[in-house]
Formats: sequence, C-alpha cells, structure tokens
Amino acid sequence: MSVDWFGYIYAGAVAAGGILGYYKKGSVPSLAAGLLFGSVLTYGAHQVSQNPPNYTVQLIGSSILTGVMGYRFYNSGKVMPAGLVTLLSLAIIGKIAFQSVSSIKT
Repeated sequence: MSVDWFGYIYAGAVAAGGILGYYKKGSVPSLAAGLLFGSVLTYGAHQVSQNPPNYTVQLIGSSILTGVMGYRFYNSGKVMPAGLVTLLSLAIIGKIAFQSVSSIKT
C-alpha cells in the first residue's frame, strides 16, 4: 500500500493558501474555502492511499477547484493564487488519469 504524498501535499497547499489569504487580506471566504477543500482533498488522498482506484472524492474536489480557480485566473490574470491552484489541480487530475490508464493496462 502506497501513500499518496502528492495528494496530501496538494491538500495541504490548498488549506495553507486559505489560511494565508485570511492572514494577508482578512478574507474569511478564502479561509473557509481553503479549509473545506483542504479537508475534502485530505480525505480523498487518504482514500487513494488505502485503495488507489478509489479516487472519486479527490477527482471531484480537484475538478471543482480547477473550474473555479481557472475562471478566476482567466478573469484576473493573476498567477497567485488562482493560476497556481489551477495548475496544481490539473496536475492531480492528470495523475488520476495516468493511474487509471495504467491500471487498465495491467
């Protein structure tokens, strides 16, 4: 059984981003969203660590963040935080897709 380190790091980065947004700008929505999505993604990483094909929670959380933060990045053009979160979310989705295709081949 392998640990989904990338998933845990991604979840921690999302939660830390929410905390940082609150600390720097006093943004309560940023804090709430960061902690909510960080928790959901941590749970998803735990599920993937226990059973790699069980990626549903992680995929849904990452997809929502990709859409929301991608839209914010498109409108604002700001790399931090919207562009970075979009990129990390796409990387997680790519990782899930790669693992899914790899498991089909074996």
